[in-house]
Amino acid sequence: MFDNLRLVFFKFAAKGWIPAKWFEPDFIPESDRQAKTGRLKLEIVSHCWRYSHFLAYQLSSLVQFSPVRMDVTITVFYCPEDEKTSQLLLFFAQQDVPNITWNWRPLPRQKLFRRGIGRNMAALETTADWVWFTDCDLIFRDDCLDTLSDLLQGKQDVLFFPEEERTTDLLTEDNPMLQAGSGEPQILTVNTSNFTARKMSRATGPLQIAHGDICRAVGYCRSIGLYQQPSETWCKAHEDRAFRWLLRSQGEPLPVPGVYRIRHISKGRYTGSQSGNYLRTLLRKFQSWLRQKA
Repeated sequence: MFDNLRLVFFKFAAKGWIPAKWFEPDFIPESDRQAKTGRLKLEIVSHCWRYSHFLAYQLSSLVQFSPVRMDVTITVFYCPEDEKTSQLLLFFAQQDVPNITWNWRPLPRQKLFRRGIGRNMAALETTADWVWFTDCDLIFRDDCLDTLSDLLQGKQDVLFFPEEERTTDLLTEDNPMLQAGSGEPQILTVNTSNFTARKMSRATGPLQIAHGDICRAVGYCRSIGLYQQPSETWCKAHEDRAFRWLLRSQGEPLPVPGVYRIRHISKGRYTGSQSGNYLRTLLRKFQSWLRQKA
């Protein structure tokens, strides 16, 4: 009950009704952030629990579209109990890709289930110039990372996001794309004609590109105990909105190409009751219908 009250409070606070400085006083002003130029370092931070059939496409895209003008570390938080994800990571660890560093971070599932925990660890420990917090169903194609490097030259803004992403319809588990990702680990590609472009208005959870100096200073919702609390079930990522609130920014858009996301009906990462998962599926369908009508 108390956690639910705290959740309501921070959802209210993240709307801007409460000053962010009350919870994060160590915010670094723009003038004190490095304006890095030249060859930049980017850390991509992803989570995976029973979503190896999506992660396979994300990691494959880094093999097929590895950057030339940027050094990228891909950090994946996972739980060794998830055998399919563990096998997938072992396969990609053996792929030698120019300018890509694989970084696998095992966590107990209780910590993995609260995405803010891993993101906070990565933020505080990063040595990168920029950190892209994402989900494992996002794909980086078509000069995405090199263009991002060009666009970030000399920037001091706290938070950016791609102004456009390309998404699929809500896919069922028997969709050929998802079935292909469920097989033996391999390098996979997508049919881009199955994706439709849509404009973004803010730095949502999988599209948060934050300045490295800010990450090292304030972490990822480090000051909100609720979002650093392990859980026995997968938690909905309410901390995404709180992160933007603490950073005093909804993010600035960048014309980054090649950002693709696989949308899906089934939420395999949830460990709740069958009826609860069914209701989540219905809600996702309804939300998708509303977006199409908007």
